Amino acid sequence: MSRVEQAIEKAVSQSRGAFVGYLPVGFPDLRTSIEAAIALARNGADIIELGPPYSDPVMDGAIIQEATQRALAAGFRMRDLFTAVREITAAVDVPVVVMTYWNPVLQYGVDRFADDLLAAGGAGLITPDITPDSAAEWIAASERTGLDRIFLAAPTSTDERLRLIAEASTGFVYTVSTMGITGERTELDRAARTLVGRLRAQGASRACVGIGISTAEQIRAVLEYADGAIVGTALVRALRDGGVDGLAETARALSAGTRRGE
Repeated sequence: MSRVEQAIEKAVSQSRGAFVGYLPVGFPDLRTSIEAAIALARNGADIIELGPPYSDPVMDGAIIQEATQRALAAGFRMRDLFTAVREITAAVDVPVVVMTYWNPVLQYGVDRFADDLLAAGGAGLITPDITPDSAAEWIAASERTGLDRIFLAAPTSTDERLRLIAEASTGFVYTVSTMGITGERTELDRAARTLVGRLRAQGASRACVGIGISTAEQIRAVLEYADGAIVGTALVRALRDGGVDGLAETARALSAGTRRGE
């Protein structure tokens, strides 16, 4: 099993679901973003998801867009991503996956990106805007390096598409709870539960649900049927408003929702 799969299985062995926490690299600055990710790992996150800032973040909600634009304005460069991954993985034993749009990877060079991510200690890549049938170069690079490739599944996906995603993904399938951009929502769509069931039927062994999850109660509800819950906006808001200490407090509160049977 990959490190991501091992992290999920470790949570299962402890009667929990996995808590996947997202943070943008370079927000509010590079050093603080590294400290924030380390604090997230030390306060309950099983998997860290790092997002390099991008100038056209079509899936990101207002809070994450604000953070990434601030990181870009401060001079973020792709090399900073690998610095962050290297320092985080040296400090904590939690797998780090990168959530990135595909164009920056293409510009950097697919094989070069994979090699540099592996060398920095990264565990894999989440690619929200590329599908398995368009990702032959990345699939080849991930097979060569052993990095996980995590594709997205949406409620609108056909069964044929879900089968392709389940077969191509390693680590887990990123299961989109609702159509639209990231952000906090008071209610998660019922479609998420149905979608995870459809993915299981198409062969997916691990599915983590993201987009719209912002409370321990929502995490608890998602983990009734999924292997993990992905939280982004609530953590970025906590970092923005309360610094690293505020983020750590929010992470602890969210992680309380991961224990099953309570």
